[in-house]
Amino acid sequence: MQIQPPIINIFEKAVRKAGKLLLRDFGEIENLQIQSKNIGDFVTNADLKTEKILLETLQYYYPNSTYITEESGKIKGSDEEIIVIDPIDGTTNFIHGIPLVGIVLGKVCNGEITDGVIFNPILNEFYWASKGKGAWCNNKRLRVSKRQDFVNCLIGSGLPQINRTYPKYLEEIDNVSRDCSGIRSIGAAAINLAYVAAGKLDGYWERNLNLWDVSAGILLVREAGGRVTLPNGNEWTIDSPDILASNILIHEVIQKKLKTN
Repeated sequence: MQIQPPIINIFEKAVRKAGKLLLRDFGEIENLQIQSKNIGDFVTNADLKTEKILLETLQYYYPNSTYITEESGKIKGSDEEIIVIDPIDGTTNFIHGIPLVGIVLGKVCNGEITDGVIFNPILNEFYWASKGKGAWCNNKRLRVSKRQDFVNCLIGSGLPQINRTYPKYLEEIDNVSRDCSGIRSIGAAAINLAYVAAGKLDGYWERNLNLWDVSAGILLVREAGGRVTLPNGNEWTIDSPDILASNILIHEVIQKKLKTN
């Protein structure tokens, strides 16, 4: 078992404390007061309270860091290191009582993701990765799948809704689904990436994401032996909204299927 680096211990302390609140609210989902932020996008009291707990814990240990959060935006610090926060990835799942959600924390230094955690308090799954130290879930080492016959592969994606659709997304889905074992839309980018790292999904692509959705998951996939690029095969950077992640055996296969031009 890999000993967790100090920053992962602090991240775990923060997400487990916040996770207690989420777990309680998940059990009383019908009583949550939901306010509309954008059409099809919701902020719950749990979302806001979770972020507050995370910031309180993290700022105690890292008072000079810059924070990028989904709800509060950018909190500028004096240090160059950035901590990225998504209090609930999969908010819509949470609102509907679907237990596929994640509290996401990621550390970025010089444009590179160096540490990250994803915690699903409903299922008590704690994923973590640090550069060069592997990817882990509840003390178990993670490895991407070794499936190479695309017909046997299960692929994750995010189905765009309302105003988030983009040209030819149905063509992408058709190109991928006609030759694979199936497509799964889990509703949380972080969980999709964690499942790729764990070998549960063989690949995953999505467009129009934010850094807080994917920061920890990208590092998980890479540390589990997978590959992460843009859907067209170009290099993924922290400014990229689109992503393709998979085991190395089928990456170019998916890439070719996403070329709809």
